[in-house]
Amino acid sequence: MAELRELLERLSNAHGPSGRERAVRNLIRAEIEPLVDRVEVDAMGNLIAFKAADAAAGAAPRLKVMLAAHMDEVGFMITEVGKSGLLSFQAVGGVDARTLPGKRVLVGDDQTPGVIGAPVPHLSDGDRVPGIEDLAIDIGAIDDKAAGGKAKAGDYATFATRFAVLHDDPAWPTVRGKAFDDRAGCAVAMAVLAERYPVDLYVAFTVQEEVGLRGARVAAYRVNPDAAIALEGTICDDLPQQPDEDVTRVTRMGHGPAITLMDRSLLSHPGMVRLLQETAAAEKIAVQYKAPGLGGTDSGAIHQVHAGVPSITVATPCRYIHSPAAILNLNDLAATVALVSAALRRIDRGYLTR
Repeated sequence: MAELRELLERLSNAHGPSGRERAVRNLIRAEIEPLVDRVEVDAMGNLIAFKAADAAAGAAPRLKVMLAAHMDEVGFMITEVGKSGLLSFQAVGGVDARTLPGKRVLVGDDQTPGVIGAPVPHLSDGDRVPGIEDLAIDIGAIDDKAAGGKAKAGDYATFATRFAVLHDDPAWPTVRGKAFDDRAGCAVAMAVLAERYPVDLYVAFTVQEEVGLRGARVAAYRVNPDAAIALEGTICDDLPQQPDEDVTRVTRMGHGPAITLMDRSLLSHPGMVRLLQETAAAEKIAVQYKAPGLGGTDSGAIHQVHAGVPSITVATPCRYIHSPAAILNLNDLAATVALVSAALRRIDRGYLTR
């Protein structure tokens, strides 16, 4: 568990907004190269690792299974350096503007520190929630000339949150960090690569998921898999409630990996659903089902390539994703690794028919 936590810490602290995933990719590549048979980077920036089936799998043709975990995180693009030295910006990916005022960010390749500023509440309409257009990043510059030496239009910014352990109880080990969507999925994929399976395994660490599942589509065309599993950090909405409340939660932290049956981008392949259900039962891994209809993941792009790919998403529940700081339970993360590893040992062509 400590090794998995340390891996997640390194991934979470790395900065990689959509379109600028290089630092995350370099970190992952250095970790996995000793574990795989081949690794390549495509023109989009996807990192694709290949690990051949174990000897017991016999001669080809063997099942070709693709795992996908996206490297990018939500962030911001600088659109203008104002005369006052403040930086106007737009969100890259889905960000709730209500979470932003006063938050620390890092700007550009040099990671210049800044703070997201908002109109003074005392002087503004108290009933109006500021939007992105009302906010600016303050890097402490006196004017545009001073700011221009540190930031320019087209630079990216990400949250400056550092990873921290919140609760170190083995029964409830919780951690805080940024970008758990989807560095949690990246950590799972990297941990899975420690083993060799009876399938030819391709693991795609993808780019630009947060702006339209773009990298996954390109990677899937390259790999042309027989089956695919997207690995995610997903919405967890289980804040304390009154005992008499009956609120349907998306997922619950501490209740195990979340299997997606349906979202806005995918109707999960029934055979892949059965694979995960039967694997969880056989391995005695508690799982839950993500409430349908919310969001979309890389599997939404992967399942549509070539003649179609049986696909599904399995995710680690995370509170407060797409915000400056998320929280997850490391037991959920470890259980996701166990579920996916066991599914790769179990999968056969019988699961791929409808």
